[in-house]
Amino acid sequence: MTLTQAERTQTPSRLWGVLAVLCAVLFLDGLDVSMVGVALPSIGTELGLSTTSLQWIVNGYVLGYGGLLLLGGRTADLLGRRRIFLIALAVFAVASLIGGLVDDGTLLIATRFVKGLAAAFTAPTALSILTTTFAEGPARNRALSIFSVFGASGYSSGLILGGLLTSAGWRWTFLIPVPLAIAALAAGIALIPRDRAAARTSMSQRGHDLPGAGTLVGGTLLLVYSVVSAPDRGWLHPITIALAGTAVILLAAFIVIERRVHHPLIRLGILRKGAIVRANLGMVALFGSYLSFQFMMTLYLQNVLHWSPLRMALALLPAGLLVAFGSPFTGRLITRYGTAPLISGAMLSMALGYGWFLLTAGTTPHYAITTLPTMLLLGGGFAFGFSSIMAQATDGIEDAEQGLASGLVQTSGQVGAALVLAVVTALVAAASPASRGDFSQFHPGVNLVTGIAVVGLLLSLTPLLTRRRA
Repeated sequence: MTLTQAERTQTPSRLWGVLAVLCAVLFLDGLDVSMVGVALPSIGTELGLSTTSLQWIVNGYVLGYGGLLLLGGRTADLLGRRRIFLIALAVFAVASLIGGLVDDGTLLIATRFVKGLAAAFTAPTALSILTTTFAEGPARNRALSIFSVFGASGYSSGLILGGLLTSAGWRWTFLIPVPLAIAALAAGIALIPRDRAAARTSMSQRGHDLPGAGTLVGGTLLLVYSVVSAPDRGWLHPITIALAGTAVILLAAFIVIERRVHHPLIRLGILRKGAIVRANLGMVALFGSYLSFQFMMTLYLQNVLHWSPLRMALALLPAGLLVAFGSPFTGRLITRYGTAPLISGAMLSMALGYGWFLLTAGTTPHYAITTLPTMLLLGGGFAFGFSSIMAQATDGIEDAEQGLASGLVQTSGQVGAALVLAVVTALVAAASPASRGDFSQFHPGVNLVTGIAVVGLLLSLTPLLTRRRA
């Protein structure tokens, strides 16, 4: 769906209705992720899942999401954004229903993978619909800020709702998204315009890079799976080495295919822009460190301190509230100052948050002294960092490649998060039994996410330092 400049600048009520549908789906994604995060300890207790197995409930989603995001964004560009968006949303609703009914851990993880697969098509498609609906500049920045607010609001609401629902039974955290997804699907059918015939013809003439899609998806999935499964098998186990080696071969084949195929899945030239490369690496640092820290805090507060799900949710809520209330201002700040200073400030806030936690946590972190200031710093960093990174990743990209650009940066965040979480889980699982009654077992994991945030900060400072020298 590509609109003319005149259609974009008019921004009629119907276009804002489209934005409302897109925001509702993003809200649902945030709601689902945070509700399931709160429910992890309860799921582990009822289904008999270990900490290593519980990470699969997170990484099952991330594998489906991160592994297929690029294919999702490109498929939307080729086959029509409206069609792909609605089909994927319907699959999300069905997978949510099945996940709330199963009694087997493996089946539950499978439904999470399917939901991640569906989100891999809805997320980049929603963003590409947004960026092709609103003209680049203040209008798009404002729409992106509103879009981000709904994701943050969904996450914040999911913490509270997840705490309440988990007290009644963790299955409700899977079932509640079903009617919400159905309502969003009905609204999408009514409000999202059909792709123009000319646009569909133009997109279909570009063809499908099936070999590229197969090698990229296969290589990405194998790479993440090899890291996630390594703690159980061993990092030097022949199967682990074989999986990682096969993943490298597939990804190398993908690069060769993209250089030779007439209609590539990824135009590799897009990576020649330094801003796009920095945006993708920044998303890895931002999302990978935050998701892993939240995973550790969820296990610590419920399994070690034996807090109730609701109390734990309230403890983590300040970060979500800061994202919800801070994101609306991001669009104006991007328009005024650009993305580079905001990303640097966001990564500095994230690094300071993790650093403060390490400095003051000890073996039993005090909430008012350690946890609360950390969550405020992380919430502020995420509020300004996420929207700024997304804007930087899609800035100056033609409409035909908006799905590619948005899918690429979200893939970086999801795959990066899966890899970071896998390593963090391995570090936590390797802790000595004597340290499992306090926070000591989580210290190596927090050290890792702190280092990742610092690297992200250094990368974000590169354009500012280069500009100053020039």
